[in-house]
Amino acid sequence: MTQYDTFTDILEARYSCRAFRPDPVPDETVERIVAAARHVPSWCNAQPWQVSVTRGAATDRFRDALTKAATEGAPPKPDLAWPKGYSGPYAERRRTCGFQLYDAVGIEKSDRNARRAQMLRNYALFDAPHVAIVHSPAELGPYGAMDTGGFVTAFTLAATALGVATVPQAAIAAYAPLVRDLMGIGDDRLVLCAISFGYADETAPANAFRTERATPADIIDWQD
Repeated sequence: MTQYDTFTDILEARYSCRAFRPDPVPDETVERIVAAARHVPSWCNAQPWQVSVTRGAATDRFRDALTKAATEGAPPKPDLAWPKGYSGPYAERRRTCGFQLYDAVGIEKSDRNARRAQMLRNYALFDAPHVAIVHSPAELGPYGAMDTGGFVTAFTLAATALGVATVPQAAIAAYAPLVRDLMGIGDDRLVLCAISFGYADETAPANAFRTERATPADIIDWQD
């Protein structure tokens, strides 16, 4: 098997896990994941990424505070502006992913209460035993955030290679001031996203579907 084959096997095995077992991931495994992810490229080798990782009671405090804020309707205050909208194929892919999840867990598309309850599962971290809050320097703006996106990808792939399931979550960034306060993250950092992680509950319906991917022909615009 070539390195390319090994790499694509890991890429294809990775998915967004939405139900975790409570078993903690050993510290040594988390360190191995970060040791691999740190090798991604960054502009001028700035390596702007940092992660605040919870374990044990810290995870429970974090999920409880986030769930309370989301349930009570606290207004979102992300550090980076949300997308202006989703159109064309982006809207279709987003819609399809949502419907696949609802179908997997048996939620009717018209059942708004059940859909909201499923949405709130984001803030319960899907019962993961750990969450990594990913942040970058505010002074680097969107370019630091772009570099850090590569780290997020590498983190999820390294975790997959070690049998650890992950789900990157932009939803957590909606409550950036709360996250910053809970994690002791300074105002000089942008809260970008979370990565909830642990061992997948393979019996959970929410983990039973996989999203489709655009083909190379959909992505490449050849210039001759």
